[in-house]
Amino acid sequence: MKISTIASLLLCSVLTPVQIDASPVRPPQLQYEEVEELQWKCEDCTPEEQYVLLLIQEKTKITDRNALSTIMGNIKQESKFISNICEGGARVSYTECKSGGYGLIQWTSIGRYKGLGNFCAKYDCNPSSLDGQIRYMINEPIFQRVLPQFEGSGQTVSYYMKPAYYWLGWGIKGKREVYAYKYSKMLKLE
Repeated sequence: MKISTIASLLLCSVLTPVQIDASPVRPPQLQYEEVEELQWKCEDCTPEEQYVLLLIQEKTKITDRNALSTIMGNIKQESKFISNICEGGARVSYTECKSGGYGLIQWTSIGRYKGLGNFCAKYDCNPSSLDGQIRYMINEPIFQRVLPQFEGSGQTVSYYMKPAYYWLGWGIKGKREVYAYKYSKMLKLE
């Protein structure tokens, strides 16, 4: 083949417009599924225990079974989840508990006891009720200080007992850790 013929072919191929499909490319339609977050549930717990477990998960970032179990075990030791209980066992309203601790976590010091009443006055809740007390407990400054330790994960009940002690400052340890281990076996992720 002659060089001029090759040159002509090359020139023709360069000058001939190439047909390109110019229709716009549409990105694929993405379909999003709503992801339902799993929560720890306790089928064998009382309604009060279930409510406290639910609110703790909804109002904090605690997702660890052992952390939740430790909190639950400590509340059980303090009050058996009876919100209107005065230290010693009397069932009375917030204003009628004159000495010792009161409520879910047995608020004992004057500052913590008054904090419960002031919180409920400000946020329109009953300081004798389960709802009022769990709302206050989650927002209480002492609980808020230890909350980041409970919001971590992968620790043992024994590990979480230390921040629980700083939160509650119990005088008698009692069965709180035993209760916590029982909860850790009862909680199921659903």
